[in-house]
Order: sequence, then C-alpha cells, then structure tokens
Amino acid sequence: MALDWQSLRIEGIYRQPVEGFGMLRIKLPAGVLSAPQARGIAAIAASFARGALHLTTRGSIELHWVREEDLAAVKGSLAALGLTSRGACGGAVRGITCAGRGSVGFPQVESLARRLQRQFTGNPRFERLPKKFKIGIFADAADRGHLIQDVGLVPQGSGYDVWIAGGLGRDPQAGFLLEEQVTEGRIIPLIEAILLVYAAHAPAGKRLKHVVREMGEGALRELIAAQPFASEELSPPAGLPDHFVPALPDFGRLEAPVFGGELPGDGLVRLAGFAEKWGGGWLLVTADQNVAFHLTGDDAAPRQELATLGFGGEGRAEQICFRICPGSHECRMGLAPTRDLARQVIAGMGPVAGVARWAVSGCPNSCAQPQIADFGILASGLVKGDDGSRSPRFQLYRNQAEGLGEVMSSNLSTEELLDAVRSLG
Repeated sequence: MALDWQSLRIEGIYRQPVEGFGMLRIKLPAGVLSAPQARGIAAIAASFARGALHLTTRGSIELHWVREEDLAAVKGSLAALGLTSRGACGGAVRGITCAGRGSVGFPQVESLARRLQRQFTGNPRFERLPKKFKIGIFADAADRGHLIQDVGLVPQGSGYDVWIAGGLGRDPQAGFLLEEQVTEGRIIPLIEAILLVYAAHAPAGKRLKHVVREMGEGALRELIAAQPFASEELSPPAGLPDHFVPALPDFGRLEAPVFGGELPGDGLVRLAGFAEKWGGGWLLVTADQNVAFHLTGDDAAPRQELATLGFGGEGRAEQICFRICPGSHECRMGLAPTRDLARQVIAGMGPVAGVARWAVSGCPNSCAQPQIADFGILASGLVKGDDGSRSPRFQLYRNQAEGLGEVMSSNLSTEELLDAVRSLG
C-alpha cells in the first residue's frame, strides 16, 4: 500500500525527489543535543540515511534518503534516544529555534525552549493548524531572526519582547511587536492565546501573517487579548534546572564550521567526543548550520584539537557565514543546486562580500532566510531554453536596515548572478 505522505507530515516527514524515499526532521529544543544522542543520530544515519545528515537554519537535524519502509524504525530509534520528529513538519508548532552568537544568557533561553517544546509537541490542541507555526528565541535583535517568526521572543529587561506574525516564503512580511517585557510566566499562556486565534481565523494553508493582513494589527491584538488566559501568569517551574549546556564562561564559545549544514555521520561522532572532553558533553546546532560548544576550559587547546578533527575552518567556504538549504540536491521544491551555487558564489567574492553573512535558498519558500542575511540569493523560478532544458533564475537581496532585505536584482541567470556578486567588491 502506498504511503499517505500528506498525513506523515505531522511526524516530521516529507517526500524526497526520488520515489520511495523520505526526509525525517528531528526537533532539538534550542538546537541542543547530548553527546550520546549525537552518536545515536550518527548511527541512525549510517543505517538508514546514507551516512549523512543536514543541519537546518532552525537548529534541527534532517535525515535524507530514508526508505519509506524504514521510516517507522527510524522513529523508534529516535524515541530510544529521547528525541522526536513529531510536529517538525506540517500544521503544527515547529521546533523551537534559538540564535545569538555567544549569548551569556543561553541557560535561560535553553530552559524556556525546552518548556515550550514540551508544551506544544504532540499536544492535540495545537496540531492540525492551518499551516506551520514557528517560534524562535533570540539573544538580541541584531540578526533580525525574530522578525520572521510567528512568535519571536527577544530577552528584554526582566522578560521578553514578543513579536508576532512574521514569515518569509513567496510573500515575506516582518512581524510586529505585540508586547514588551512579558514575564516568563506569561509566555506559554500568551502563545496559546495566539495559537487559538490563529487556528480560528486563518484559512487552510495560511500563516499568521495572512490573518494580520486580512483584519489588521489592531483587530488581531484585540482577539488575542480577549482570550481568557492571555494575561495568565504561570508559577515558576519546580524541580531541577531545565538547562544542560554549561553557562558561557569568559573564554566562551567555539564553533565547528559545517559548510551548508552537510555533515557526515562520522563527523558528528568526532564532535560528540569533542563535546565530552571540552563542552560538558553537549553540542548546539546553530541557526548558521554549524555546531557550537560552550567550553569548560581555556579555548587554545580545544581550538587546536577541533582543527585536528577536521573542523578548523581553513577553507574559504568554511570561513564565510553562508546559510544554505538542500535545494534541488535533496528537496522536491528545489529549483537550483544550492551547494554548488554557493561554492561558485564564494569563489567569485571580493573582500567586501567575503565578510558579510550570506544565504541561498533553492526556491521561494526561503528556508535559508535570504531576506535577513546581509546578502541573500533566492531561486525564484525556471526558464525553458530553446533545447527544452530548464535553468533557474535568481533574485539577489541586500539588507542594510533593521527590517527585511530588499531585492537588488531580479530574474538573473547563474552567470548574471555571479557577475553581480563580483561587482560587490
């Protein structure tokens, strides 16, 4: 019997471009996983996913090329590691992403992310939503990631600024500030109120940004405030701390660069051993598709060891911050081979472009978030040639302000795009 791929989305599963294969996405609260979990994921990849994995721009991990008959076994193997893919795709609350380069407040962020994931993952009240619902926690507003979430949380004073109704895709829209300095005890009730309004007023297939476009910011605020528990204050959680990653010490944070988030399983095993030795046994998948560690000792020796493990960042591709979605390499929606394109772009960059933050998305869904990078590339469509072949066309974004980036050029061929990059200096 053929699989109902649509119904499998709630399990974090999408179809691959080749018949009979699926992609399974693992939710990691705040991008955090333990060294034993990392080894377990690597073993699953070796058995079921061609020995490789993909680190996403939301701090999740994807396993590609899983045979459809193996999907249930992979789900069971993840459960044995204390991990889940439930709600990582489909109309549900997605994985809780976190970002912020070297945030000293990461333990607080990790704790909140874990509570949010427990609250919403597998909760029938918040599944079968009109479309995906994304929550992100950001150490500050500098990276603009809070602007593209359904709910974006930015620590401020004794609480969090709450931004809502952002999103990218074919019609990008920056979110707006709903409330300032919301106490942590109010975060879950307020998000539940937002979700109930969203579920009641958005048509199927539409994000929260559609609701605010239809009714306006003021009306949406009133509907959220009218929910009976929108102002409820929950008691602080009892018990042991929810955070596991060591607090950031003076010598700080170290990242293993992973080009395009494409990491072989044996590389993850090496990083797991490194985490046990230098990072308290914990790894962080970052929004820039790297693996980070909060060091438990001075960084000179671990930095040298990371290089000996093959993560020294010596190559130019690893030195440039470049978020990359799987594109047509592995995604049914992909219009362009994103990793190949990124290497071409990097090879043609001048010194100015080389110190910027880049992103390339293989389709208008904008999974690599090109609109919030310093420079972003988006495959916007295909053009049919005289010989019947199809070639991608691109938009080039630049962001020099606080909001979303603006299109510099449109309908560029690959060569025209590369010429535009070279002209940036």
